[in-house]
Amino acid sequence: MDPFTERTPRVVSAVKLLRGADRRKAGRFLAEGANSVTAALDTGRAEELFVTTDAAVRHSDLVERALALGVRVSPVTDRAAKALGDTVTPPGLVAVCRLVDVPLAQALGESPRLLAVPVAISDPGNAGTVIRVADAVGADAAVLAGDSVDPHNGKAVRSSAGSVFHLPIARERDVDVVLGSLADAGVRVLATAADGEVELDEADDLLAGPTAWLFGNEAHGLDPELAARADHRVRIPIHGRAESLNLATAAAICLYSSARVQHSASRPTT
Repeated sequence: MDPFTERTPRVVSAVKLLRGADRRKAGRFLAEGANSVTAALDTGRAEELFVTTDAAVRHSDLVERALALGVRVSPVTDRAAKALGDTVTPPGLVAVCRLVDVPLAQALGESPRLLAVPVAISDPGNAGTVIRVADAVGADAAVLAGDSVDPHNGKAVRSSAGSVFHLPIARERDVDVVLGSLADAGVRVLATAADGEVELDEADDLLAGPTAWLFGNEAHGLDPELAARADHRVRIPIHGRAESLNLATAAAICLYSSARVQHSASRPTT
């Protein structure tokens, strides 16, 4: 079988998935690279795998696994692989996958303990990193609130290193709906704020219960009116001369702090 080119109809259709509107219409997105493809296969969301000759040799285990799972494997030229990806150096391994986001109620589940809620996050790399951190700490879900970037964006998927496939991800433009749903679920809402009345190092009592962290966007942080609606505003202590922390770093510190307290509370005492 000759490799598909960038003009082959199946490749042309897949390339359209690089655009958000086409992803929504098709209910599909592209996952590029070994980490993402592995996670897509693990979770049964991959439907087709495009692979170059070189990538098929480098990742023969993934190709064999895809075939064993009944996933269609389609050889492509290097030019076709470049058209399918949005990286400078395409890895030559791209999967067509079903969308991963779920309704907010499904993401919250019956009794959530820890949630990451970035609000109006615009950088796909940061979105993917927050999702990755949420996955790493064992959070129940990530909720992208307000006018946030599509988690199926190629850079977001790559930055998550496969985590978009591992935990529920919800998107809800109406922040009021998000806050109401969190309250109904009995979740305490904490907002990161430079002038917060509670310091993170002294917040263990707050972190022990079901918690959702609100994180503001990269340029402007969390809107003060929204922060004021949280149950508590928490500041991360900065002991050096840095003026502030970026979104992904702040999210990692807060989520790991919550996970530390919750996991310690759940351990049996001797």
